[in-house]
Amino acid sequence: MLTFTIRRLILAVPTLLFISLVIFLLLEMAPGDPMAQVPLTVPPEVKEKMREALGLGQPMHVRFWKWIVQFFWIEPQVLIDHMFGTTFSEGDLRVISWQTRSPVMDIVVQRIPQTLWVVGTAYVVAILIALPIGIYSAYRQYSWFDQMGTFVSMVGFSVPPFFSGVLVIVIFSVQLGWFPSIYDTTHVVDSWDSFVVQLKQMIMPVMVLALQITAQLSRFMRASMLDNLNQDYVRTARAKGLSEYTVVMVHVLRNSMIPVVTVIALGIPSIFGGAIITEQVFKVNGIGQLLIGAIEANDLPMVQTLTFIFAVLIVLFNLIADVLYGILDPRIRYD
Repeated sequence: MLTFTIRRLILAVPTLLFISLVIFLLLEMAPGDPMAQVPLTVPPEVKEKMREALGLGQPMHVRFWKWIVQFFWIEPQVLIDHMFGTTFSEGDLRVISWQTRSPVMDIVVQRIPQTLWVVGTAYVVAILIALPIGIYSAYRQYSWFDQMGTFVSMVGFSVPPFFSGVLVIVIFSVQLGWFPSIYDTTHVVDSWDSFVVQLKQMIMPVMVLALQITAQLSRFMRASMLDNLNQDYVRTARAKGLSEYTVVMVHVLRNSMIPVVTVIALGIPSIFGGAIITEQVFKVNGIGQLLIGAIEANDLPMVQTLTFIFAVLIVLFNLIADVLYGILDPRIRYD
């Protein structure tokens, strides 16, 4: 397993470099000019100096190489300096946002907690709800519980977040007045009362996101359980006199989790990517809203950095899913 993990990590380096090149070239070919946001009263020669200050006058390969060095070499040094109080990155030029003229990673770090509060909580809640629903629906196939689970899943798949988000705002915020309709990103949790306020403003966006994620995961869990419940090893385990709980929750569940782990692991990067539509509806100032704002402002360093971070997370959690396969299924061996 260790050899396989090291080999995959080594192969991930050229993969990520190729992805970064593709992202850079696609953004270079995209229409738009970062100077379009500058007022028309600014003289052309001043605009040209601003373009040079942003590095836009340099050749494409030079700008790509500088971004690679800044992202893979300088930004890790900044992190080390922040953690241990060193000065490795002092004086080095970091990846700068064209929109805010501040380091991109500093802005990302500021936005991540808001995204994790909402999207991360929704993902955990969805997993805790979806797995038991999928297991019991498969075990009691075509029962009223299974029919109800199928109906809820269809609703979760069919109703888009921009509709369900507005709907819960109208019901729980406007009509009943239970929860705030706008998420206050400046709220600080430093006491029990402030935690209760934070919990109240999280309930509606978490509810909307968890419904959609639960619908997907419960269907995957149900289908995987049904596929394993009819296998020969299940009949053998029952014939040996094992209890029904042991058969279902130990033997069947372990094998059924293999495809579900893939869905869960590959869905985790979406937590850091944020829920763009839901964040827009509830005004959550997270990563998703940051990406939309950067695209609208043609802030290429911000868009490039965010999309590449998502690519890194996908490659990383794909590796984690492969490692978990070997833990869940003893028949899978990589070494």
